[in-house]
Amino acid sequence: MSLTLHPGPWWQRNRRRLVVGALGLLIGLPLALALLFRIVPPPVTPLMLLRVVEGYGLDKTWRSLDQISPHLRRAVIASEDAKFCTHWGFDWDAIDNAIDRYEDGGKVLGASTISMQTAKNVFLWPGRTFVRKGAEAYLTLYLEGLWPKRRILEVYLNIAEFGPGLYGAEAASLRFFGKPAALLTPREAALLTAVLPAPLDRSAARPSAAVSRRAGLIAARAAQIRLGRDGACD
Repeated sequence: MSLTLHPGPWWQRNRRRLVVGALGLLIGLPLALALLFRIVPPPVTPLMLLRVVEGYGLDKTWRSLDQISPHLRRAVIASEDAKFCTHWGFDWDAIDNAIDRYEDGGKVLGASTISMQTAKNVFLWPGRTFVRKGAEAYLTLYLEGLWPKRRILEVYLNIAEFGPGLYGAEAASLRFFGKPAALLTPREAALLTAVLPAPLDRSAARPSAAVSRRAGLIAARAAQIRLGRDGACD
């Protein structure tokens, strides 16, 4: 009498390999990309690819942080993340406020720091699901742990969407004002920053009354921001 042993489903036979592979993707891939992009400009982002498929094209030009006007650096920090230089990736007060608004029936807005937005733009797809936000928070830890603040701000200003198919401070400045990003005035920097929450619907070259008012508030706040010796944070 012979006994035949059934090895079971393939996933049971290869559980160890599956676990190792999953951990490699979860830990190794983000680590490798974060280390690479600390030195090398990200060539393209998921949002850029999505916009190309949607027919918006792709216009971007990389510039070092020193080639981007300090007025724009201050404006972005003032508008998007006033605690950028002091937090470790997360503004917990803003997150608490966002949770309170959500529990009151509102939308979750205003809680993403520049570090979180950079992680989202470099690695992830657009969206507001909790899964995507969780992945964003996880990847933010990599950037804060492996990149200096200067690099986070530099990458953000080079991949942020300023208009349909338009990415980065240099391309936006040339398109809207006909000058390199290094020569932006405080008002122009504030106008560019004012379109960031809705770049497909707002224009820095032809600002609506609401965008113009927002730019005025950003310019006033930006005047209070002090950059560190590295051009971003000390």
